Amino acid sequence: MKKLSAVQVKQQALVLNIADKLEAQAIAEIPGMLQCWFDVEYHLFPGSLLLCFQFENEQALAAANPDLLKWQKRLSAALMKKGVVLKNMRKHLIFTLKGPED
Repeated sequence: MKKLSAVQVKQQALVLNIADKLEAQAIAEIPGMLQCWFDVEYHLFPGSLLLCFQFENEQALAAANPDLLKWQKRLSAALMKKGVVLKNMRKHLIFTLKGPED
C-alpha cells in the first residue's frame, strides 16, 4: 500500500473525526445501528468518500430508511464546517447490512 501524503493524512484525520462523531450520534438515535465505517480513495477525495451505517437486521434497516436524508445532510454539514464540499450529498452516506469486510 502506498504511503499517504501529508495532505492525505489530514484528510484521513478529518474523515475519522467526522465518522466517529456521526457514529456516536447515530448509535444513540437509531435503534439497531451497529457501527459506522467508511471507504475512501484519498487521491479522489472528497468525491470517493462513502460512509456506511451498518445495521443488525433488515427490520432495523427498514425502520431507519426514512431518516437517511437527515443523516446525509448531517454528513454534508459536518464536512462543510471543515471546508469540504460534497457535490452530491446523497452519494456519500448509505444504510446497509454489510460490514467493512463484506
